[in-house]
Amino acid sequence: MPSFRYWDDCVDPDDMKVMWHTADVSKEWIDAGEKIGKKVHISRDPDGELYLTQTEMLAIAKLTIDRHFNSQLDPDMICALCEIVSDRKLFLEQYNKKLKETRVGLMQVAPETADWLAREMGYRAYEIEGNTDMLYRPFVNVYFGAAYIKWLSSCDGKERNEEFVIRAYKGGKKKAAHKSTLIYFQRYMSVKESLASKREDEIRLPTGAASNSTTTAPGKSGEEWAFWDARVSFEDMDAMWNNPEVVREWAKSGERRGRVRFSLDAQKKPYLSQVEVKAIAGIIIARHFSSRGVKASALAALAEVTSMRFVNGLQARTGLLGIDYPTALWLYNDVGYRAYKVISVDDLYNPFVSMYFGAAYLAYLSEYEGRQRSYEFIVQAFLSGPENVNLQETGPHWTKFQDTLRFYEDSKK
Repeated sequence: MPSFRYWDDCVDPDDMKVMWHTADVSKEWIDAGEKIGKKVHISRDPDGELYLTQTEMLAIAKLTIDRHFNSQLDPDMICALCEIVSDRKLFLEQYNKKLKETRVGLMQVAPETADWLAREMGYRAYEIEGNTDMLYRPFVNVYFGAAYIKWLSSCDGKERNEEFVIRAYKGGKKKAAHKSTLIYFQRYMSVKESLASKREDEIRLPTGAASNSTTTAPGKSGEEWAFWDARVSFEDMDAMWNNPEVVREWAKSGERRGRVRFSLDAQKKPYLSQVEVKAIAGIIIARHFSSRGVKASALAALAEVTSMRFVNGLQARTGLLGIDYPTALWLYNDVGYRAYKVISVDDLYNPFVSMYFGAAYLAYLSEYEGRQRSYEFIVQAFLSGPENVNLQETGPHWTKFQDTLRFYEDSKK
């Protein structure tokens, strides 16, 4: 187990700058006598154990989710879990006799789970192989805890609700509906509601009494990811600029080469226009799938159904086409679709990469189990998994897809 005394001992210098640029954190630190440019003490409880304050915990949760999970997770979920699993203690270790594993740190992450998330699920923002001590670092522990939550949110190919995720986080998937995890979930909900209520009370305080805003240092927020050019290769951007409809739309909104903005919704989440989706689908099909029978219009419609055209995906689905990292890696390594590399899950937040592996998966499904498959089967299998296709449960997916397809089909044909 490592030995920390200061924040600077367990947080990178760039992350320390970000923490100082977070309004609530800097106010709390200055009020406690800390100074910019000097090492910042980690709080200790009456027993001398190191812990994070609720303000520090919220800042780390928000920053981690913004950077690595494209705001698809709830910071309050992270904070509430840390309250009940560790009391926000950095060095807490607990052995689970039933699961036969030791969990450590703020989110009580098992080293074996972190290794699996990095190796199999593509969560590689931090190098932890052979270095379990990394899990005692606040940003690292929260990153892998959040990654596990993200995985639980869609495990076994199903969209999972908050109750399932929290109860499974405590006792494993098999205990998600067991009475032993119900009290745990009830406590979690109580803590989560109290944290939200406390922040609302702080917001109502007179100006200057408290701040709820967060400002991050340049290059460390998600701001740079609001631009096409930060995610997409020069070659792919050039292809977009060669599309007349895209050029017309971008010129209308004042875009210029080298700095093209994504459209943003009310929550600042980036999304693509139908023109942009159609263009990417056309480019991917023309380059890589022209002889495979995959239609650009179908690919574009699936992006609409799967992610509502959100660049980062929707809910637990990753990226524009909702292709997860294990599927993309399998298509890359075992099936031979290698036009784009997929080294980590972050690669799938590139619209071209997600669209490419979405098309590859469609091509695979078209001959699933060695049989030529119908258009209807392929679509339902893409959205629900080939083993789950049946008229009653997946039929509505086909209907929704058909309704969406008309937006992308050439009206002249």
